[in-house]
Amino acid sequence: MNLIELRDIRKTFYLGEVVLPVLKGITLNIAKGEMVALTGASGSGKSTLMNTLGCLDRPTSGDYMLDGAEVTRLSNDERALIRNQKMGFVFQNFNLLARTAADGQVMMPLLYGGTYVSQKEARQRAEAILTRVGLAERLDHQPSQLSGGQQQRVALARALINHPPFLLADEPTGNLDSNTTREVLALFKELNEQDGITILLVTHDPKVAASCRRVIRMADGLIESDEITPGGRP
Repeated sequence: MNLIELRDIRKTFYLGEVVLPVLKGITLNIAKGEMVALTGASGSGKSTLMNTLGCLDRPTSGDYMLDGAEVTRLSNDERALIRNQKMGFVFQNFNLLARTAADGQVMMPLLYGGTYVSQKEARQRAEAILTRVGLAERLDHQPSQLSGGQQQRVALARALINHPPFLLADEPTGNLDSNTTREVLALFKELNEQDGITILLVTHDPKVAASCRRVIRMADGLIESDEITPGGRP
């Protein structure tokens, strides 16, 4: 079954009198449980496509079905609820709060997600997911006390705290060294294979893209190629 179905998605930006088409007709399916890399040169449209998939931006036209529901025409509040319940986001710069400990960072989506969760339950769930990503001994550490790889694991734990079926990772290894990159990619692979989480990994790095089973390459606002890789292992 498909988690994502895009039909002729187009996105045009209007900058004064300048008309800038960025997505020029994207039709794409992603099945539940796939781990997919989205790659392409700067300006290819991959960030705009990721923002569309993440319900952070609306397409100008086209249809987007997420888990069987059309989402492009939902209100801003409805799309925010979809993001909180069905999606997790991981970014290159981690987006952590400087003075908040790891467990507090991870608890945040639970405490501000619109569904009541007690402080005690939120902390228990945060500790469990941080343990899952290898940070059981770093629960009370602030970002300045953590390495880049550890900060990315905190960000990943925060993205997973609501058990989303869909994880979007935007250049998640861009600020990491090669050894830490391999560790983070192995963790993504484990979450995909053991938990069945559908993962979209946006990257400009061919080696990172090759860790995924499927690689979609964009160019000039269109899908240039969509290929299955030989092994898809980090």
